Amino acid sequence: MEHPPMGHLEEIIWIAGAIIGTFLLVKLSSYVLKRVFHRAAQTMKMDPTNYTFLKNTINFFVVIVGMLILFNKIPELKRIGSALLAGAAIVTAAIGFAAQQAVGNIISGIFIILFKPFRVGDFVVLSDGNQGNVEDITLRHTVLRNPENKSIIVPNSTINSATIVNASFIDQPVCAFVEVGISYAANIDKAIASMQDEAMKHPLLIDHRSESDKEQGKPQVIVRVMALGDSSITLRAWVWASNSGNAFVIKCDLLKAIKERYDREGIEIPYPYQNVLYKKIDD
Repeated sequence: MEHPPMGHLEEIIWIAGAIIGTFLLVKLSSYVLKRVFHRAAQTMKMDPTNYTFLKNTINFFVVIVGMLILFNKIPELKRIGSALLAGAAIVTAAIGFAAQQAVGNIISGIFIILFKPFRVGDFVVLSDGNQGNVEDITLRHTVLRNPENKSIIVPNSTINSATIVNASFIDQPVCAFVEVGISYAANIDKAIASMQDEAMKHPLLIDHRSESDKEQGKPQVIVRVMALGDSSITLRAWVWASNSGNAFVIKCDLLKAIKERYDREGIEIPYPYQNVLYKKIDD
């Protein structure tokens, strides 16, 4: 059924009403979602990433609906839209080709929310070298704030296909590998015991053993021989911390403490050296 012709005043009212109505719906939906997720975050520990992405998604569809209503109610706009759709096959193909990346970004954004490789507030390092705290996840891109306080805008399709190092993933316990090389003349058992003792003294060390491990008498800090190198025997200690930041501190502190302990106990940490053999060739 055709709509009756609209006067200029009525068209202006429809345009103004659609714009104002869309703007108010966007503000209202953002306000309601913010209140709902704020309460849920306190009671159910919900991730703020979900709120950010859902807010952007709903606002996007509100704007689309507002534009559709505007085109449908204004005959002039409706005729322009019909003419563009009917006679612009090349433009449509070009737009469709260009929209592939936009659609890919939207789908990638949905995957990021579903599988949660990172969340708002996490510190991530991408395979291209970009790094920073995740500030926002929109329909098309993810915003990082790097250590230099600069915003990095990364398309979701790019970040979804990249290798991501999440340094604060749910603050799970992290195991730090502490490796030290000792000379072949050193007492291996004594060196292992010294490493374990220094690790057990550190205040940030946590006990990550299961109940069965404790019943079996497994040590809290495991130290094993990892390699017989050209000039040293490599020992590795497995030390656990509550998060990546504490793991880094433990590793740095233990390297210093173990070096000083080995110096006191006469356990050599050798420099790389080579044996050079000279052979005399008889004429």
